[in-house]
Amino acid sequence: MTKTIETKTIELIFDFVSPNAYLVWQPMCALAARQGAQIKITPAFLGGMHKLTGNAPPFIRDAEVKGKNAYASLEMRRFIAKHSLNRFKMNPKFPFNSINLLRMLVSLPSDDQIKFIDALMPAIWEQGLDVTDAAALATVLTMAGFDAESLAAKAQDPAIKQAVIDNTEKAVERGVFGIPTFFIGKEMFFGKERLGQIEEMLESS
Repeated sequence: MTKTIETKTIELIFDFVSPNAYLVWQPMCALAARQGAQIKITPAFLGGMHKLTGNAPPFIRDAEVKGKNAYASLEMRRFIAKHSLNRFKMNPKFPFNSINLLRMLVSLPSDDQIKFIDALMPAIWEQGLDVTDAAALATVLTMAGFDAESLAAKAQDPAIKQAVIDNTEKAVERGVFGIPTFFIGKEMFFGKERLGQIEEMLESS
């Protein structure tokens, strides 16, 4: 029974600042629905993860590698076309500081975490929300049914701040170096292109 529960849960190591986290979100949710799997969100700060691992955003890390970023862009366009994600556009403030959003997210119960991400992903990656604009952020959250003032207060709680730090450090200890990263039980998958492998594992469980 324990093994079945593990293999029917998709754990997503998540940060709002990753455009690939946006791109994979709806396809992953659809995959989970097809497979009868639960989604577990583990908010982790990508900036902190990069410092701990020595990693860097691909557009910086691969800037001097001839053809690599161009090919990554091609793969992104293919993924967008395959999953009909044509409303995606790069946020004008990218790369933005996501730490406050992660603190809000980690303060919520699991069901509300999904709702929180559902509300913010299109606002950030389709409508260009400036997440550092407190009033604009509060408007989006209020429209989604959240108490924006309460969430802002919780984000300043030292225990909540520490929870994001702990999540980030523990993710790195598990071998995570970027986002999106997934776990099916103890099996790790990195990148939006791994959805097929994840579905195969779920189907065989």
